[in-house]
Amino acid sequence: MPRAKSRPARQRNAAATRAAILQSARRAFARAGYDGAGVREIAGGAGVTAMLVNRYFGSKERLFAEAVAESMATTSVLGPEITRAGASGQAIAAALIGITKAEDIPLEGFQIMLRSASSERAARIARKLIARHHQKRIADGLQGSLAAQRAGVMLALIAGFQLMRQVLELPALAKAEPQALAKVLGPLFDRLLAGR
Repeated sequence: MPRAKSRPARQRNAAATRAAILQSARRAFARAGYDGAGVREIAGGAGVTAMLVNRYFGSKERLFAEAVAESMATTSVLGPEITRAGASGQAIAAALIGITKAEDIPLEGFQIMLRSASSERAARIARKLIARHHQKRIADGLQGSLAAQRAGVMLALIAGFQLMRQVLELPALAKAEPQALAKVLGPLFDRLLAGR
């Protein structure tokens, strides 16, 4: 009796598998935060096993760190707007107002940070990545003294504004005319840009 030909094993595309896991992790962390998202759920969203997630990333912490880093790289917190030559407070304010409309879904990176902030592990990872990516990039683009602190205050202003306008929908911010908000925010950003 002739032997049946064995089918070649299906080739796994490592890059595509890794990308699918990261995409699933970003969605899960944005929805439930670090503590609420499980490796099995992330694996299921990527169509793989939890064992494969661990093989690619080693731990949930490392997966979270990579998901946050990738999210920061693809959903900027106005970094390019702030660091471009001739940046103005009005332009930064207009961009911030544009990405925080009450009826829009908050940026993924913001959702991940917001829903993960109560976890000490996640906060430690986020702190390091925010300092290394957003804060450093903004500080490097600022002239004058206290650039690191001014960059940190800009990030705090951006995050606080997003929280109050888009998540909590504080009526004074969520229902305000964009021009009124820009009139208040613009000079704050100008002052932080100038360093006076």
